[in-house]
Amino acid sequence: MNEPSVTAQPVAPLPPDNLARSLKIARPDTDESLPHIGLVGDTYTILLSGADTDGRYCLIDMHIPPGGGPPPHRHDFEESFTVLEGEIEATFRGEKSIVHTGQTVSIPANAPHSFTNASRAAARLLCICAPAGQEEFFAQVGVPVPARRSTPPQLDQAEQAALMKKAQELAPKYRTELLRP
Repeated sequence: MNEPSVTAQPVAPLPPDNLARSLKIARPDTDESLPHIGLVGDTYTILLSGADTDGRYCLIDMHIPPGGGPPPHRHDFEESFTVLEGEIEATFRGEKSIVHTGQTVSIPANAPHSFTNASRAAARLLCICAPAGQEEFFAQVGVPVPARRSTPPQLDQAEQAALMKKAQELAPKYRTELLRP
């Protein structure tokens, strides 16, 4: 059974504006201060981190080359993807769906899922995770790359095994479980 919606909650006054928080404009193609992270052959640009949103969510610009995408996993937070360019094949609880440019997919917390770019062209996704934290996992496991469309370094078998070991060890800290394909 679903939890009641926000509109069904008791009405309370809004808290005052937090003047310590400021406006942030993310410019993924020109802002050199944005982190670009290479992971599993993809490049993830952190547009908004938990530090920017008071932990409420993170916003990630994902560049997914043909054949790219994360392995099956699940986590205890909500995640959604809007396809800005190209298409992906999303797998949700074992069922596959093609998600095209302009479409959004929402993944409920704890549900097993993955996605793959099965096309011949790169895909670009806008990913929201709520609450924030996934961007920290990516930063811990991935490697910095220079730009949003940079190709992460190719890893040999030993480097891939080390990366998977590190990801498996860190996943519980970031409320994530990596599943077998």
